[in-house]
Amino acid sequence: MTKITKLKTGSPFEDQASYSRLVAVDNWIYVSNTAGRNPQTKLIPEDVLEQTLQVFANIESALKAVDASLADVVCSRVFIQDPKDVPAVMGLIGEKFRGVDPASTVTCPPLGSTVYKVELEVTAYRNASKAQVDVIRLSQ
Repeated sequence: MTKITKLKTGSPFEDQASYSRLVAVDNWIYVSNTAGRNPQTKLIPEDVLEQTLQVFANIESALKAVDASLADVVCSRVFIQDPKDVPAVMGLIGEKFRGVDPASTVTCPPLGSTVYKVELEVTAYRNASKAQVDVIRLSQ
């Protein structure tokens, strides 16, 4: 039988918009678009890299709650408010995902508020980090 787990973090936005921070369907794990708001202080750093670090902390916490980690991420979608922030944010994301190498999309749409400078949505597969991985390179 399929098992579905829905993770709620206590954010008022989850109740307002009727969504879960994370939904796991068996081993597939879907993490909602996540901003850099610190869940304890409710503050959002002004610096884009500090926001990005908080985004990762929020996602890592959610994944850990369902026995997964960033190493299990197979797909990421990165939303960066200001195109000039793309190189810095992608440099940090590259550090966080070094060796994981998920499929990735990066775009620069308007976000829900100008306070948000970066948001990240990921899909993970529980224990993907332990799977045999074949890397195929189409060019050198």
